[in-house]
Amino acid sequence: MNLTPTLAALALALTSSLAFAETHEVRMLNKGEAGAMVFEPRFIAAQPGDTVKFLAVDRGHNAETMKGMVPEGQKAFKGKVNQEIEIELTAEGTIGVICKPHLGMGMVMVIHVGDGEIAEDFLDVRMPKRAKAKFEDAIAERPQS
Repeated sequence: MNLTPTLAALALALTSSLAFAETHEVRMLNKGEAGAMVFEPRFIAAQPGDTVKFLAVDRGHNAETMKGMVPEGQKAFKGKVNQEIEIELTAEGTIGVICKPHLGMGMVMVIHVGDGEIAEDFLDVRMPKRAKAKFEDAIAERPQS
């Protein structure tokens, strides 16, 4: 039995699904278009299988998930200060990302995975007032389809 055609078809199927995955880059900045202590961009629309890479452009920042703002099936993450972190998006839903040292200053961003709507209770977690306002600003930047 010749397995070569079967293996070739399997390899093609795997590489073609990977070809559609996208890598999104997010810069961690002291100052950006939206003010001081920001992620740029503040909102990413992505699909399962995509990757998000947080770039340590300016010192003193990290990227981590906000407790209570991670969809089921997506692993929470916590990057170290001054280090880049790359995460794979594995589940549909909305992820709240914070810079822990600058949460009180509103250094937050949103990653929305899939085509569904953002859950109404997404922002119903305890956080500083400024952070909540910045999450709302980021959501307002969501591209409309």
